[in-house]
Amino acid sequence: MNKDSKIYIAGHRGLVGSALWNSLQDKGYTHLTGRTHAELDLMDPVAVRDFFEKEQPEYVFLAAAHVGGILANHTYRADFIYNNLQIQQNVIGESYRHGVKKLLFLGSTCVYPRCAPQPMREDALLTSPLEYTNEPYAIAKIAGLKLCESFNLQYGTNFLAVMPTNLYGPHDNFDLQRSHVLPAMIRKIHLAHHLMIGDRLAIRADLHRRPVEGIDGNDSWEQILTLLRKYGIDEDRVTLWGTGTPLREFLWSEEMADACIYIMEKVNFTDLTGDGTEIRNCHINIGTGEEISIRDLAYLTAQTVGYKGEVNFDPGKPDGTPRKLTDVSRLHALGWHHRISVREGVGKLYRWYLEE
Repeated sequence: MNKDSKIYIAGHRGLVGSALWNSLQDKGYTHLTGRTHAELDLMDPVAVRDFFEKEQPEYVFLAAAHVGGILANHTYRADFIYNNLQIQQNVIGESYRHGVKKLLFLGSTCVYPRCAPQPMREDALLTSPLEYTNEPYAIAKIAGLKLCESFNLQYGTNFLAVMPTNLYGPHDNFDLQRSHVLPAMIRKIHLAHHLMIGDRLAIRADLHRRPVEGIDGNDSWEQILTLLRKYGIDEDRVTLWGTGTPLREFLWSEEMADACIYIMEKVNFTDLTGDGTEIRNCHINIGTGEEISIRDLAYLTAQTVGYKGEVNFDPGKPDGTPRKLTDVSRLHALGWHHRISVREGVGKLYRWYLEE
């Protein structure tokens, strides 16, 4: 990519997309294009075609997706597979039809089997059953990476796919109904801390900024308490989903953006194909290669927030995949390494949450 290349970031307001936008600007790229959902519905094939006809982007980062945590994935299964398939088909298809020089598709490590050997190598894909709770989303993401691979093999395109581990960072989603594990944990423990010390103003201010189920800071204290208890937040304890035993890997979103730009600048599909007659599994894991249990993450978050109450777990709620650690040897061989540890990152994210 040249500094004046026309670059389209699909999903530029999201966690990854906003990090990509800011990182590209910091690196001196001057011709960035993005559209909000209100401006461009990526599920509308005619609208996407018209956008590509008008804008003619040279490079595309496909960071737009319908995402959420265990609760959202398990509840809205049809939305997660249908919406993501539509978005991917439209953006990748129009990128081919309009001669995009290079595309980067962002998947997820949930594409790997539930019981994949750890750490998970790229060639673990499609070797055994997926985790049930997010199977529809995983299938959509597998379809997206295979779509890129298939266009490359049939038409000679240069469409790359990366599988990031669990991401967190600025502009994360802290909605208690739909957020991923770390932002949800930070918000729950933040609210539990202020409930424990009797700071009603801080709780009302939090709900003013981010209402939950239509409840905001203007509602009665009884309504607010009922809502908090529904999400496991009591005066002297906070209860989180699952057993706390699953192991997870976390990557700061701005580092994810840096890795993606590095790959777009320095890596081509032909660098990943090897010498085999059957070319597959050319995607790239992006992560840290380091993991932490959900229980230890909760204790780290409580320490960061300053929370002194109990942290409990509800084993009646699903854990998700027992362990999900990426093998990042391919990424390291390509020359990129992470720098921010999860201990540092939790502090950075909590400070961002308070400032926001």
